[in-house]
Amino acid sequence: MTQQDQGLRPEEFGEAAEAAITDALGRPEDTHAGVLAAAGLFGVCAPEEDGGMNLPLAFAVPVVQAAGKLRLRFALAEQIVLARHLPDAALRAALIDGSRRATIAAQGRLGDAWVGHARQAQQADWLLLRAPEGDGAQLVDLAGAPRELDPSLDPEEPAAWHDLSQARVLAQLDAAAAAALWHDLDLLFAASAHGAADGALQAAVEHTGTRVQFGAPLSTRQAVRHWLARMKLFHETSGAAIYHALRVDPAEPERAKPARVARSALVLNLQHAAFIIEKAMHLHGGMGFTWELPLHRALRSVRALEAACGAGAAARRIGQDFINAQEAA
Repeated sequence: MTQQDQGLRPEEFGEAAEAAITDALGRPEDTHAGVLAAAGLFGVCAPEEDGGMNLPLAFAVPVVQAAGKLRLRFALAEQIVLARHLPDAALRAALIDGSRRATIAAQGRLGDAWVGHARQAQQADWLLLRAPEGDGAQLVDLAGAPRELDPSLDPEEPAAWHDLSQARVLAQLDAAAAAALWHDLDLLFAASAHGAADGALQAAVEHTGTRVQFGAPLSTRQAVRHWLARMKLFHETSGAAIYHALRVDPAEPERAKPARVARSALVLNLQHAAFIIEKAMHLHGGMGFTWELPLHRALRSVRALEAACGAGAAARRIGQDFINAQEAA
């Protein structure tokens, strides 16, 4: 039965996911995987025979957006795409039921001395990264792998760098399977940043609408309203980029087009999310940096995504590709 036969819509699925994530956030952190798995979030795009729902990627987007909005500290996007694309059914099933947690190092290869920039690597059992040669990818077991922690970006959740020289390889993806996985991951990372921006924008609207100075809410001031309007414009533009990328046919004759559009959506969302969250902090009078109003956590999550994806280099490559295309025309 297809999602159309069941009458499912991505927006409704996202509302149910938000309720499940809210439930998880009200429980101890070590129970989050079980709660999210019970709600079916890990298997939203995974094969039905493995316990998944076999829904299109468009259904995973609002799930990850909700996680970003609610500041869930869990590598949800990574778990979803691995449960969809890993070649081994037993590995997929372990991710879907939450008995194993996995994350992805979007940069670095298995042969590198140290590999980092993988979200939630401290809590993960498995790590996917690029193969030593070629365009494939490999899933390795993190059990016993030496690691070093770097708290410079986020003291609450230090980045973990792993020495994988002795790590056991659990599965391999060929170039085609890896390319499909990176495409999906870029879109879900974009959705995560978009959700984080959504939460910050809503917080800014609420604060400026209720905070009274000199006898009137902050939102009545023209400068504040202009900033809110610009933040809203950036947020809607970023969302449109995600949904445009979802509509690009993966079988496009120009094979690089879906990947390029997805990566462009990711870079745009990361840039706009950082802007929106920083402006939300400013509109809170700087209180967004305090523990009482922890907008800084959303900003750190977006900055961690930027580091994980190499967003600066990706933006330069996209720009160079555009210039090259114009010169060729």
